[in-house]
Amino acid sequence: MKKRFRIKKEQDFKLVFKKGKSYANRQFVVYLGDHPEVAHLRLGISVSKRLGNAVKRNKIKRRIRAFFQQHKDELKPKEYIVIARNPVSDMDYHQMEKSLLHVLKIAKCIK
Repeated sequence: MKKRFRIKKEQDFKLVFKKGKSYANRQFVVYLGDHPEVAHLRLGISVSKRLGNAVKRNKIKRRIRAFFQQHKDELKPKEYIVIARNPVSDMDYHQMEKSLLHVLKIAKCIK
């Protein structure tokens, strides 16, 4: 995923947390923010150290990025911050995909 599609700065995260809405299930919390200057989706990912060592956390982040890369045409152009919860560390890609689709359907982000 290219840099322009990522949220990296702390102030950008805080802005989405403050002004955005959150939606959740057991595995993920998704914050949605509207940024009028950005015409495409932007993604920020947060994975806690409680989920495992660096290798496991990076694997979870890669899978979340792969999901958004695969489904970017179906999603509305917003800012997404995905926070992974504990059950994610034991899931495979297809279970994560199903869970993320569930949260995004709750949020009504899918076209």
